[in-house]
Amino acid sequence: MRFLKIVLFVFLLSTAVIAQEVIDKIVAVVDKEIILQSELDLQVNLESAQRRLDPKDKALRARVLDGMISQKLLYAQAQLDSIEVSDEEVNQQLDYQMNFFIQQYGSREKVEQTYGMSIERIKREFKEDTRKNMMAERVKQKKFGAVEISRKDVDDFYNSYKDSLGLIPEKFTLSHIFLNPKATDKVKNKAYKLAEKLLDSLKRGGDFADLAKKFSDDPGSASQGGDLGTVKRGVFYPQFEAAAYSLTSNEISPIIESPVGFHIIQLLERKGDAIHARHILVKIKNDDDADLKSIEFLQAIRDSILSGNKDFAYYAKKYSDDKETSRFGGELGTFESGQLDKSLLDQVFKLKVGEISFPKRLDVNANTYGFHIVKLVKRTPEHIANMEQDFEDIQRLAQYKKREELYLKWVTELKDKIYWEEKI
Repeated sequence: MRFLKIVLFVFLLSTAVIAQEVIDKIVAVVDKEIILQSELDLQVNLESAQRRLDPKDKALRARVLDGMISQKLLYAQAQLDSIEVSDEEVNQQLDYQMNFFIQQYGSREKVEQTYGMSIERIKREFKEDTRKNMMAERVKQKKFGAVEISRKDVDDFYNSYKDSLGLIPEKFTLSHIFLNPKATDKVKNKAYKLAEKLLDSLKRGGDFADLAKKFSDDPGSASQGGDLGTVKRGVFYPQFEAAAYSLTSNEISPIIESPVGFHIIQLLERKGDAIHARHILVKIKNDDDADLKSIEFLQAIRDSILSGNKDFAYYAKKYSDDKETSRFGGELGTFESGQLDKSLLDQVFKLKVGEISFPKRLDVNANTYGFHIVKLVKRTPEHIANMEQDFEDIQRLAQYKKREELYLKWVTELKDKIYWEEKI
């Protein structure tokens, strides 16, 4: 399941300054893109904190800026190559990144409180940056993804670097069965009826902003009376957007359902292809009955497997809602401890090989959660890297080194072809 290998792009961490208004200066220009002083400062501080370095180190600052320029060069080349990334792919990546934040802060609510806006608005704010970074990575993958190395290359790499490879971290090979609780009609109807009452109040002359402040479940816009600001097409959920763009100025929509709940939308103004709208969101609350049924069903599956009726793979193929892994008997793959979020690591660390965990909640992304049972298929202890046990890992490292050497050479060529300039 891909969400267990969350890749956090560096740019996402700049959400820490979403709500700030900073008087910036430009430190670099690359083609039609700019890099701001605040962006550079943030990345330097992040890297220095992660690697325990001095943020005032001029060499560190120069290296970070060079990396940011290289990323912008890749984006410029991606545009020249007509590289495209779909909205679906961008939204999926944002979901993975929001899930990382939720894990780091402990809950969705804490993330929204920290940044003063809803998860949905954070994703809207960073949708275009996400697209640009994905395009940049895709053009790099297109050029260097197929780089191959020989057995001799791997042997030479190992002989040159074996003393510095250090320890191979402990690894876990896992399978799971995942159930995604579906909200009951009773819970959905309750949310819909509240939305109906709010819409009726608006039709009778109720103040939209006041109702949004009192009843909207979107913490990022409720305090502003539901105001979403001016946003271009392609940012909102398709259902929301279709309704919003069909409205005339000051018109209020009927109740619209999206993946996050029920919306009442008012179009305030249209500016070309952008709209200024506000909304009241009524979320479909967690369904305790559906959660309990999922937990009980997973427990019954676990008991049945332990009784020897059918094996884990049989039940995964038949019942798991994780369609990416269910067809393979629930196989998730092999992970280092650092690749697993803390809750999952705590879950599997207590298991012996062959054991199955009790049901536990799993947050898939910012809007989706479920429950799963996990089987520890294999556990490889931490050890010194060697060709017998770790050939595939060493091969990947050797391949990565070769790609990076080719990549750095290519970036130098791009700097001769695409306009760029440091302003420091």
